[in-house]
Amino acid sequence: MISAKVELAQPLGQQRQFVAQTGSGHNLLLDDTAGGTGPKPIELVAAGLAGCTAFDVITVLRQKYHQKITGYEVRVEADQADRPPQVFTAVRIHHVVTGYEIDTAALEEAIRLSEEKYCSIGAMVQKTASLHTTYEIVEEKTEWMKPTQAAGVQS
Repeated sequence: MISAKVELAQPLGQQRQFVAQTGSGHNLLLDDTAGGTGPKPIELVAAGLAGCTAFDVITVLRQKYHQKITGYEVRVEADQADRPPQVFTAVRIHHVVTGYEIDTAALEEAIRLSEEKYCSIGAMVQKTASLHTTYEIVEEKTEWMKPTQAAGVQS
């Protein structure tokens, strides 16, 4: 079971700031644009989607395809309906994978698995929004991080 609660941070004030606590005991502030002291709840949905797909993709790339990843970023942008409830109507997800000789087919398969099988937040968002996913691969250029040949082995 997943659980969470929110509590008005300053009950006697006029602000709409809340302290959210997750079922696993983590706390964060929620606010609106006027208060600006924390993310808006809908921003957490976008962040949750980015995190959900990121966990899936990195796990598949590392465990199934043994890719040499040195950096990974997922960016999410979402359009909302004009009227309440302002659900997401279109979502753009962009994956940026940095590493050595990243296999394009492996990345595409990892993204497909996340979108079609694993990412629960993506499955929920797809009920109201179209998803458009893109990716880019950045070849690692840091010399000291490159895999080294075994001592005494010549090519």
